Amino acid sequence: LVKLVDSGGGSVQAGGSLRLSCVASEFTYSKYGMAWFRQAPGKEREGVAAIGDDGKTTYAGSVKGRFTVSKDNGKNTLYLQMDNLKPEDTAMYYCAAQPAQWLLPLRPDEFGSWGRGTQVTVSS
Repeated sequence: LVKLVDSGGGSVQAGGSLRLSCVASEFTYSKYGMAWFRQAPGKEREGVAAIGDDGKTTYAGSVKGRFTVSKDNGKNTLYLQMDNLKPEDTAMYYCAAQPAQWLLPLRPDEFGSWGRGTQVTVSS
């Protein structure tokens, strides 16, 4: 479907910020829904934020008001700006994509293409 390379993770203290990036290439379709997911050790993968091909967005309640998802179509890049990070945000973060003309639900089974992940660690 599409190749995704995510990056930008790191270690920060609580209250800090990070910006994740996901570069998409080798497109098969013209329209995609994209999203960020995260998975902490011993926990299920959970949706963080999604953006439709039309720019509409949705967020998990735990990150609403702190995280912002956006995309630059000219650069084929998806972003996740994470502010006021908390220790519970510590996880491996993955970008995901699926051919779609609309905003997709934040469920892993809705997405067919995945990045390899980038680690975010927040210390208290």
